[in-house]
Amino acid sequence: MQQRLPNAFLYDPEQVGFFIRDNLPKSMRLADFQHHPEWRTFNVEMLTKIARSYDGVIIVPMTLVDQLYYDEIIGVLQRDAIRVDHYILHADKRTLVRRLNKRLEWFNSWGKAQIDRCLHAYHHDITHDKIETDHLTVDQVVEEIAKRSGLTLQASKRRFPARSFWS
Repeated sequence: MQQRLPNAFLYDPEQVGFFIRDNLPKSMRLADFQHHPEWRTFNVEMLTKIARSYDGVIIVPMTLVDQLYYDEIIGVLQRDAIRVDHYILHADKRTLVRRLNKRLEWFNSWGKAQIDRCLHAYHHDITHDKIETDHLTVDQVVEEIAKRSGLTLQASKRRFPARSFWS
């Protein structure tokens, strides 16, 4: 998506999580860095700063499955009049396992251990704006996001045909 949008910026909230994890004594680390309130607060502050000063689209890839954390980040940004177009890139469990295997996450990786929790949240807690990605290419997902968000994409510069999303 970033490559097809002029003036798009990719913000990775996971980097804040790595900072927190790497700068706390082991006894203070939580199993998921999203459980640290500082992670949520810092990301809201950074996204607010960028949104108020940057003239472009901010792309933020992040899996949020806790309704409280969703409200503390997305809800706060929206209440502060910052436009947030949030989409759940949804797939069934079999597809997710296959994708993680292709990323060399075997057996009970952290990502695989989160699948059931995420699927439950996306069926019961955070249920709106899903894009079913099981049979879509990356370009098709990007085009669907752009269409829903009213964004104009540049032509894809992909040299090879896209396979199904994360296949």
